[in-house]
This record gives sequence, structure tokens and C-alpha cells, in this order.
Amino acid sequence: MSGSRRQRENRELIDQLRRDGSRIARHFGLLVRAIDPERANVKRRYGICYSDSTIRIRLRHVTSGQPLRYSSLINTLCHELAHLRHFNHGERFKRFYLELLGWARQQGIYRPNRPGSAAAG
Repeated sequence: MSGSRRQRENRELIDQLRRDGSRIARHFGLLVRAIDPERANVKRRYGICYSDSTIRIRLRHVTSGQPLRYSSLINTLCHELAHLRHFNHGERFKRFYLELLGWARQQGIYRPNRPGSAAAG
């Protein structure tokens, strides 16, 4: 795959994540500073939320380099958005994360069983 094609795919994925993430955050009253792609050399995590409300999401599979399924990206995004309210993995965090994911599913943003391309969701 050419570098320009990969860059275009990454840009499309992150743009869609930003739109969907903003919609989810707005509904739950969360303030997000930025949603950015994770650096390519990060291999150990799918996402991270920083204390300044910046979220980074890994867009591609570590070994194949293929884009991750959009449903996986949204799942990770909801996890990181939940950290904006609960900066831990306690019970309140888990309940809020599931609430975010449930709302995203209800709105058609999170569609884990939808077949198709990686970006289709």
C-alpha cells in the first residue's frame, strides 16, 4: 500500500472518529480537547486518555498494518471518553463506559456485528 493511500485512510478514519466522538461527548457533557491518531510506533495499547482531555487512538493493526474495524475504534473511543469522567477502571467507570457504548449503539455509531470494510463500522 502506498504511503499516500495509508495517509488518506488514516485521515478519513480520524475525521470520522472526531465527528462521532464529538457527538458522543456532547450528549454526555464531556469536554474533549482533541481526538488524534496514536503514533505508529506505539504497539502496546489501543487508546489513551491524557489528563488534558486529549485522546489518542491506534488506527491500524500492529502486525498487518490494516485499519482496525471501525466498531473496534468506537469501542476504544468510548473507553477513553469514559476516562474523561472517571480517570480509573473502577465500577463507576465501567458503568459509564457501558452507558456510552450503549448510546453509541442506539445511535448507529457503534455497530459491532456489521460486515464490510474496516471503516464501515
